Amino acid sequence: MDINAPVETIKNVGEKRKELLNKVGIYTVRDLIEYIPRDYADRSKLTPLCDVEEGEEYTVRAKIGHKIEVMPKGRVTLVRGTIKDKTGEAVVVWFNQRYLKNTFDTSKEYFFTGTFERKFGRLTLTSPDFEMVREGEAINAGRIVPVYHLTKNLNQKLLRKLIYDCLESIESEIKEFLPKSIMKEYGLCGRVYALKNIHFPETNEAFFTARRRLVFEELLILQLRLLNIKKSIKKQYTGLSFSFFETERIIDRFPFKLTSGQEEALDEIIGDMAENHPMNRLIQGDVGSGKTAIAQVCAYIAYINGAQTAVMAPTDVLATQHYKSFSELFAGTGVRVVLLKGSMPAKEKREVKKLIAEGEAHIAIGTHALIQEGVSFKELGLVVTDEQHRFGVNQRKLLTAKGDYPHTLIMSATPIPRTLGLILYGDLDITTITTMPAGRKKIDTSFVDSSYRERIYNFIYKHVKQGRQAYIVCPVIEENDKTELQSVKKYFDSLKGTPLREVRVAMVHGKMKSDRKQAVMDSFAAGDIDVLVATTVIEVGINVANANIMLIENAERYGLSQLHQLRGRVGRGEYQSYCILISDKKEKEARERLKTMVKSADGFELSEKDLELRGPGEFFGAKQHGLPELKIANLYKDMDILKEVRECAEHISSLSEGEYELILKRIGEIYGFANENVTF
Repeated sequence: MDINAPVETIKNVGEKRKELLNKVGIYTVRDLIEYIPRDYADRSKLTPLCDVEEGEEYTVRAKIGHKIEVMPKGRVTLVRGTIKDKTGEAVVVWFNQRYLKNTFDTSKEYFFTGTFERKFGRLTLTSPDFEMVREGEAINAGRIVPVYHLTKNLNQKLLRKLIYDCLESIESEIKEFLPKSIMKEYGLCGRVYALKNIHFPETNEAFFTARRRLVFEELLILQLRLLNIKKSIKKQYTGLSFSFFETERIIDRFPFKLTSGQEEALDEIIGDMAENHPMNRLIQGDVGSGKTAIAQVCAYIAYINGAQTAVMAPTDVLATQHYKSFSELFAGTGVRVVLLKGSMPAKEKREVKKLIAEGEAHIAIGTHALIQEGVSFKELGLVVTDEQHRFGVNQRKLLTAKGDYPHTLIMSATPIPRTLGLILYGDLDITTITTMPAGRKKIDTSFVDSSYRERIYNFIYKHVKQGRQAYIVCPVIEENDKTELQSVKKYFDSLKGTPLREVRVAMVHGKMKSDRKQAVMDSFAAGDIDVLVATTVIEVGINVANANIMLIENAERYGLSQLHQLRGRVGRGEYQSYCILISDKKEKEARERLKTMVKSADGFELSEKDLELRGPGEFFGAKQHGLPELKIANLYKDMDILKEVRECAEHISSLSEGEYELILKRIGEIYGFANENVTF
């Protein structure tokens, strides 16, 4: 059987089963054998019937004691019999499964797995899994058995049987692509052994050996692909080489002195821009570390070298914030800054596009509108994308395609551990700003339950009367009968019965029209609104120095990195700032996460903790990056393997041509391109 053949070519897979398998992402034979279990059930321990206790799940090895009876009970058909071993017996019951009457051979032994109860004075096993005992061929019992993600009408027994039979029949088609030298150096088992034991582990040790091999290969292929992208950009493409770097004129306009971290970042970027291949650099730093200032200096460098800059932000709010910031900084310098958003009137958009196309606009700031058809640049030399995790690789490519291999600067205020960065952003060079501007006060963070709400309102009221402003963040826009979460609309109305009824309160959320939303934001920034009730629409792009209180309702709903982003909306001025987290959740994990927020103001530390407590999630998955989804690797738990993979990937080019080709072929199978396009 061809490993790349459609799944319907497998024995016992007809049209209906094909559709079920397709629903869980299984389209080919390869997809089937690489469909990794989500969990395992240890059914290797067999319990004598005399030792089972009610309320517990067991696997027993027994015979059917007498002929199965079928007894209609109204609309329900009861199928009943007994099972027995050398130590005792129990009643076994199924419902509405008449076919079982002729399924069992009373001379054969079966594995039965289920939860025992005592009914009518007898030990009873209801609707158990069962399988005939065939020495060396157990699939559903008598061993560690896999548990898979399913869809409706697709059951575990069917999927286990299909995978088990398939692994047996195509073993010779499972090709080893890792060179022996790598397998030996990193202690990796063969691919056939790994796939068999990830599905049907012979022992616990065999499972861990199999998992290590599959995690290693998955991360290695991913890393090699990213390195390929990175090296091909530098090798194949010639971009703009900048020659002039007189940055003092723009740096002197900042109302602050650059930190050592910002200066180091600029040195690295200037070195990239002087090369004749396009820069592809990620600059990450904590909230408030000064990434935007770096982008502004870079935009000025592009300008004095006769090139345009495009700055793409994920939201209207952030794009508008950048437009105001850039416009103020470059006022009077001859640098023309324009804003392009999808929500703008058609006539205004046409005018802005014309300025960009003719080169009259030197810096174009916008949302996804920048990558739409009809937007063209005369001389695009620098692309800046902000909040990198909100964009995918493909969106970055669409913007850079507007120029002739422009330099690319990617900014992220969601810091991740460096090792993870090397994997997730393996196609990029990485700069991390670790220093913060002098004089920034630590935000006083507290975690309380809802019984403190009235006191918090009084606290906010007191600060508003002193001239300050506050944010209140709720997780949902409208009330839902099925949830107890605070909604923006209901919350906004409820404030009329609190001390905050005497101050100016407004509401903003993602369903509002862009112009209305921006008007509310502008009013808050101008000091015409005292308290802003909002969803996470304010997570990025809000810079109001006078706001010093951030109240977050249902704080357990957010990851630590997102809470840290929200907290970063305050503490931007001269006043002591406060972040108050409200949650009534009693679960240990939720409380531990919120207590971590109270203790730490370090975004990198918080992202590490988030990974530990919540797992990588989609943020670290493939969907954000245009890369295949990780099937088995966990970017937090497998950190040690990650480090080995990075080391292995960097030395892979030293392999012989034959060994090299096998890896290239595997990368090509996954990513769908010819071998000759892959180099490291």
